[in-house]
Amino acid sequence: MRAAWVLLTALAALSAYYVYLPLPGTVSDPWKLMLLDATFRAVQQTCHLIHYLRLSHHLIVLNYLICTFDKLKSVSSEDINITDAIFDGVEVRVFEPPAKRDERLKRSVVYIHGGGWALASARTSLYNNLCRIMAESLNAVVVSVEYRLVPEVCFPEQFHDAFRATKHFLQPDVLAEYSVDPSRIAISGDSAGGNLAAAVCQQLSKDEHLTIRPKLQALIYPVLQAFDFNTPSYQQNMNMPVLPRYVMINYWIDYFNGNYDLAHSLLINNHTALDVGQAVSFRGRLNWTSLLPSSFKKNYKPVIQTTGKAEIIQEIPALLDVRAVPLLAENETLQLQPKTYILTCENDVLRDDGVMYAKRLENAGVEVTLDHFDDCFHGCMIFTIWPTDFSAGIQTRNSYIKWLDENL
Repeated sequence: MRAAWVLLTALAALSAYYVYLPLPGTVSDPWKLMLLDATFRAVQQTCHLIHYLRLSHHLIVLNYLICTFDKLKSVSSEDINITDAIFDGVEVRVFEPPAKRDERLKRSVVYIHGGGWALASARTSLYNNLCRIMAESLNAVVVSVEYRLVPEVCFPEQFHDAFRATKHFLQPDVLAEYSVDPSRIAISGDSAGGNLAAAVCQQLSKDEHLTIRPKLQALIYPVLQAFDFNTPSYQQNMNMPVLPRYVMINYWIDYFNGNYDLAHSLLINNHTALDVGQAVSFRGRLNWTSLLPSSFKKNYKPVIQTTGKAEIIQEIPALLDVRAVPLLAENETLQLQPKTYILTCENDVLRDDGVMYAKRLENAGVEVTLDHFDDCFHGCMIFTIWPTDFSAGIQTRNSYIKWLDENL
């Protein structure tokens, strides 16, 4: 009996040690976040073990687990009609609220889900729930894009999927089929989906043959650059759940079908050192010392290597491709962007990506709303369903939908 108590105590201590993480005092629901992070780490470590044993790619296993336990069928209700369709070869899920009396046309949101270009789905309960609530709250047609994922395909295929599906939806006959007002369409996404939304919006703005364009773009803690992994938010939040710095770097490597051996060089910015000629023309577009307010810069210093590894850019030229890193777009492209909403979280490595993009757009003459949350963390907006229901999720989702309702 005594041995059993000793063993139980030891297991409890080990569990507490594994779960506990020192978090900033301002983080919303800290213990719940620790438990969520511990679950993520445990699942990821299991998937990496399967990968190491060469049984399957870890991202395939991880996504299989996510979708197996979380996938929903296309079930309609009185409030929202949910259908799956194909837009120019790309799967989408469409959420349609019922027609109201004397209402001819509805507004619409094209939504691109996050997940590091490798995880999640428009059909999982987290995104199904978000898009349903958006459709209900806004009385809008929501098109959720089911782009192909890493490792099935890598960049630029995710971008191509999102672009093709969005451009197809913007055709007058398709909008008429869904009774959508062509002057009231937004493109939106979170995290990697925010990356794709920004890149698609930039590409659409340069398409001279397009007659209908988005009225708004709304980006939720978007990942927008792989130029500098030592911005203040990357340094401040390098070990923060749900997205530590090393995990974000690995997502980039997977997206570009690169080699994990490059991770350390990327982390210390060897790929954009002063002697890397390909990076020179982009340096001024991502100078966080001038783009960030002092409250975000704090006492952090830029990490700029004098001598780096130019072969990294030669091996992965997409690191400087604006379709993958929209923050590096030229000013002429930024001037063409629609009215923009960007949501950022203090406890997120990607905070400064969003803040810098907001500043660059503002400098280019675009009307921008930067909605910053001091107590929130990356990914929080989709965590509104038990057992991963966070007050931060409700708070950010309500603020995002409110802005869309007032501006779309």
